[in-house]
Amino acid sequence: MSEIWLAAHADPVANIHTFQSCMTLSNVYGQTNHQCVIADNGDLSWPPKLKVYNGTSLSYDGNIVETPTAIISFHVDTTEPRIPAIALAAGPYIYVYKNIRPYFKFTVPSLEINQLEQDLWNQAKADKIDVQMLHDMLESIRSDSDAVPLTPLSTKFLQTAPHQRSHFVSVYRENPLKRQTVITALETLKKSHPDDDAISCLIIGTENKDMYILDPEAFTVLVKQSLPSQPVFLRSTGLYDVDYRILVACRNGNVLVMKKGANSPKFCITLNSHPIGIERIGKNIVIATMDKNLLCYNNKIKNLWSIPMPSNITCLASMDFKAKTFKGVLVGMDNNEIRLYRDKFLVDTMTVPDIPAMMQFGKYDREDSTLIVITKSGGLHIFILKRNVDLSAGQASASVGPSPKQFQKLNVPRKTKTFVDQTLREREHGVAMHRQFQHDLYRLRLTTAQNFAEALQKKMMPISNSNFAPLKLSANVQGIGPMFRLTIEVMNTSTNHPIMGSYVVLVTNDTLYVLEKSYISLPLLVPSLTYTVNTMVRCTSDQGITDSINVFVYIKGKCSPVLTAIIDMPASESMIVV
Repeated sequence: MSEIWLAAHADPVANIHTFQSCMTLSNVYGQTNHQCVIADNGDLSWPPKLKVYNGTSLSYDGNIVETPTAIISFHVDTTEPRIPAIALAAGPYIYVYKNIRPYFKFTVPSLEINQLEQDLWNQAKADKIDVQMLHDMLESIRSDSDAVPLTPLSTKFLQTAPHQRSHFVSVYRENPLKRQTVITALETLKKSHPDDDAISCLIIGTENKDMYILDPEAFTVLVKQSLPSQPVFLRSTGLYDVDYRILVACRNGNVLVMKKGANSPKFCITLNSHPIGIERIGKNIVIATMDKNLLCYNNKIKNLWSIPMPSNITCLASMDFKAKTFKGVLVGMDNNEIRLYRDKFLVDTMTVPDIPAMMQFGKYDREDSTLIVITKSGGLHIFILKRNVDLSAGQASASVGPSPKQFQKLNVPRKTKTFVDQTLREREHGVAMHRQFQHDLYRLRLTTAQNFAEALQKKMMPISNSNFAPLKLSANVQGIGPMFRLTIEVMNTSTNHPIMGSYVVLVTNDTLYVLEKSYISLPLLVPSLTYTVNTMVRCTSDQGITDSINVFVYIKGKCSPVLTAIIDMPASESMIVV
């Protein structure tokens, strides 16, 4: 167990199976206590349900039409008493409840329909085309990757058996074509005031890579933004009427930032693995990934720290303990542990009976600091934070205040007379010293440019800059003497231009070295292939003297070499005195 949490309630057979985004804490009845609202996915034996837990008992259990994807609490008006509404996302719809009663239903705008598909069904309705032609034309549209995707009606028709197609067309051809998306993420954004009970806008992410911001009163689309990938997590900060930022964690592992008035989202973070959760803790962004890492970034998208976890992360939740101005992050793992971090410092570790699948920290019942944990097996566990808990003790103390090493005196040596004289000299002649430095720097740049130009002019580069013969030359010496093996590699660096009539010429000091071949003809040089030629070199001197061998590459009809290389020969072993 933990030193800071009290186990208030445990129901291991609650049979709750849902996602992290399908639980919220809210005062749905407008009373003094708060409730836990859960959208249960259901199972084969029971349909999806909307459950409300009040204290230790289940106070509401109602069916849902479709499988839920997210649930969130927000205020839609300023009427008294201030009762928040519950927005439940399921399929392409958002069901809004107030007092746990249906209040409004919003449908995500329909997607574009392929005009050719619409014309085909209109002709089928008027009996202008037969069933086989309708099938063939719809199949050609589906195989076209650039075309607008087919509607569910056409897709179902293509999956129908051949002997049932005529009956399918006669039954469904009068139905209007409709193509809808599904909601993948849900978030709220305060409209004009930052208060807890202020009116909030809804932010919706869809499978069609779109993001919408809805007006909380009329439920009309205020902003529509296209995204490069499907959003899976949304986090917002700021006010819609003033300025705001929306963090969008996408399915492809990228995190985007959407600002007010921007035409497109700003790409900011590329994760090495898919995100499991994202939370905004103060001015920092904390992200949990599937590769067992907990990452933290600041507002400028600079990585502050990264903590490897001992096991796979299953869920992530923020913790805002306002009584002691404590902000941290809770990390659930599949080793049955829930860790509490403040910045990168571990504050507490708690072990639960099963793998935590989702959790939420906030007000519940009459307690302001409650942790609701749903386990993988469907159990419900409620923990209450101790009132006299000291969250700055232990390992968390390192995160509060400056580091103790900051107050340790450094062993700085005393200033010598030379150091003081040099400092005075730099103060008095700082301008002249800077001018001299700039003068020397310009001379260095000039000398470098002159040498480079001379090397290009005399073909002293290992890579040719010629347009008619773009070649690359490399050479190396093998052996310890007095016999050496000289290996020369020539490559045509052009893309589609072969080179003919090239040859290699070797020049050296005849009194020191004897070359087996001083002239080597090269074959047709095909682009991007490396051609290797070899020759033997014998050292004739026994005085320990070394010299160099010049390698030239010529093209027939040209009087100057295309490439030049100078090889420094090593000392022969027979001349080394031990």
